[in-house]
Amino acid sequence: MKKLRISKTKIWVALICLLLVFYMVVMLQRALLLLVSPEWEAKLLGASYFVLPLVAGWALISELLFGARMEKMANILEAEGALPVDNLPRTPGGRIVRAAADAEFEKYKLETESAPEDWRSWFRLSCAYDAAGDRKRARKAMRDAVALYRQSLAHGGSAKPVS
Repeated sequence: MKKLRISKTKIWVALICLLLVFYMVVMLQRALLLLVSPEWEAKLLGASYFVLPLVAGWALISELLFGARMEKMANILEAEGALPVDNLPRTPGGRIVRAAADAEFEKYKLETESAPEDWRSWFRLSCAYDAAGDRKRARKAMRDAVALYRQSLAHGGSAKPVS
C-alpha cells in the first residue's frame, strides 16, 4: 500500500481551486439571473458573465493537468536519479546566487542542445531557468518537456525510468 503524501502546496492548491470553483458557481448563478431579465442590457451582461466561468474552468483544468504531468515527470527523474541537485550557493536571504545559477545553466543548455528531443533535458533546463530567475523561459521549457513527454507516451517511447 502506497503511503499518501500531501504537501502544504497541494493543500493550498486545493483550497484555491475550491475558492475558484465557488466563484465560478456564483458567476454562473448571476449570469443566469441576468439572462432571464427582460432588459437587453442585462441579457448582454449575463452573456458576458457566462463566458468568464468557462474561461476560468478551462484555465483551472489546464493548469492542474500541467502540474500533475510535471509531478509525474519529476517522479520519473527522481527514480532515475536524474533530477538536478539543488546545491547552488545562496545569499543570507535564501536567494540563489545569480552568477552560480548562470554558470550551472550553461551545462543544462548544452545538454538540451545535444538532445533536443529528450523531455528529460528540457525538464532540467526548465529547472535551470527557474534557478536563474527566468520564470517565463522556465515555464516555456517545462511546457516543451511536457509536450515531448506526452509525445513519447503516444509513440510508445520510454517515459518510464531507464533501467
